[in-house]
Parts: sequence; C-alpha cells; structure tokens
Amino acid sequence: MATSAKKKLSPSELDELSEKLEARFEKNKDRHKGLEWERVAARLLEAAPEKLRSLYEMERTGGEPDVVSRDEKTGDLVFYDCAAESPKGRRSLCYDREALESRKKFKPENSAVEMAKEMGVELLTEEQYKQLQQLGKFDTKTSSWLETPAGIRKLGGAIFGDRRFGRVFIYHNGAESYYAARGFRTSLKV
Repeated sequence: MATSAKKKLSPSELDELSEKLEARFEKNKDRHKGLEWERVAARLLEAAPEKLRSLYEMERTGGEPDVVSRDEKTGDLVFYDCAAESPKGRRSLCYDREALESRKKFKPENSAVEMAKEMGVELLTEEQYKQLQQLGKFDTKTSSWLETPAGIRKLGGAIFGDRRFGRVFIYHNGAESYYAARGFRTSLKV
C-alpha cells in the first residue's frame, strides 16, 4: 500500500474520483459555502499526482471525502472524510505502530497512524473533528481515532471521538485497543 500513494491515477480512476467528488460537492453545498465546483475541479487538475492518489484512497476506503474549507493564503482546498460513520475500510485498527507491536495476541492488521501515512493523509485533530461535527452528525454509531497529543501517547493512551446523545465527545483509550466500530478520519490539503 505504501507505494500506491505515490502511483499516478489511471484516466478511468481519475474520472471515477472526479464524478464522485462533484456529486458529493453538489449534494452538500452547506459544507463549503462560497466555493464553486469549477474552482475545485481546476485545483484538482493542478494537483500533484500523489494528492490525487491520496484522495482516491480516502474514497476507496469509504471516507467519502469532501471539501470543508479553503486556505485563503495558499489556495489549498481542505478535504475531510465526511462519511456518516467512521470509514468501513479503516476500522479494527489500533492507534499506531508502537501500539500494534505491543500487542501479544489478537493483533489487528494495521494501525490508524500507519495506514494514514500509507495513504498520504493526516488523522483529524481534535479541533478538526469538532469542526467536522459542526457540518453534520458524524459517528453516531461508530468512533474515530484522532491525532493524539504526544503527552497522552507517551503515557500509553490515544484519543478518539464520537457523537452520542446530541453531543460530541472526545475520549481516551489504550492505544493498543481496537474495535470493529472504531476507525479513523483524515484530512488532506490539495
């Protein structure tokens, strides 16, 4: 997988991705007020191949990426995973490589941090997760690992978020834990 993030998309993959992104963009205009698809499409045409591959991987693993903001200084578009629940193709993972290696039995296939790195994306921070939750109701049945502050990780923990009882919660868990309903959400600047 590590090499797939660097591989250029085929014309059919690029068309498929563009169609899905445009349909999602048009369906969810409240997520990106003031932006028009033509501007997004132009930015995608200028994007480096690895950024497009990363977007494709976000889509392929069930993230349903969508534009959530634009950096006024750089012009970069910011994409977040906007699937209603934590992406199906990224669940049952412990937090990072260290946590994965510390498990003696029942190791998951990968970790959230390693998989995100292979995809060429970043885990959402706590602040980004709260911003995402202002755009809709996400993770009402699942939860998502979040980028964990070094101090928490040093003590063996990791943080995750979800939405329950009409509120967004940020919790902690041992970094080596993993659950069928916990995945991770990402961001990507294009």
